[in-house]
Amino acid sequence: MTRKQRRPRAQRETSAGGVVFRRGPDGEPRFLLIRDSYRNWGFPKGHLEPGEPPADAARREVAEETGLKDLVLHGPIRVIDWYFRFRGKTIHKFCHFFLFESRRGECVPQTEEGITDCAWYTPEESRRTISYDNARAVLEQATAMVQALANVADPAAPEQPA
Repeated sequence: MTRKQRRPRAQRETSAGGVVFRRGPDGEPRFLLIRDSYRNWGFPKGHLEPGEPPADAARREVAEETGLKDLVLHGPIRVIDWYFRFRGKTIHKFCHFFLFESRRGECVPQTEEGITDCAWYTPEESRRTISYDNARAVLEQATAMVQALANVADPAAPEQPA
């Protein structure tokens, strides 16, 4: 009887990231994308610190990688996962994405972490610019959430006459 060869299990990693939007002068949303050292465009994200909730990690990573600190959390978008090899190990990565709104502040890429650029794009430009299909799926869901937010009256806005 031959023994079945067992493959080592993938090492699980968890990270969190933010999809940040800002409304342009026309009221249309613009999404913030960052470019990494491999010249790929995506969303700011990174590892959770011990005991750190995913939403807090997402806020921290966005602030570190883009310099934007004044962020309004609108809620979770989705969790994506993928496998990759790193230093001979198979990693199964899970990333929790959250929707944030930024109303002010300049985006400054965190060059010491390999972020080479950050820029605001319309939903259509974002779709074309994002390098990864799973990030494009996150963008689709975030776009729908932003559209839903636009249909909810802003409590700070003045009453509109009927």
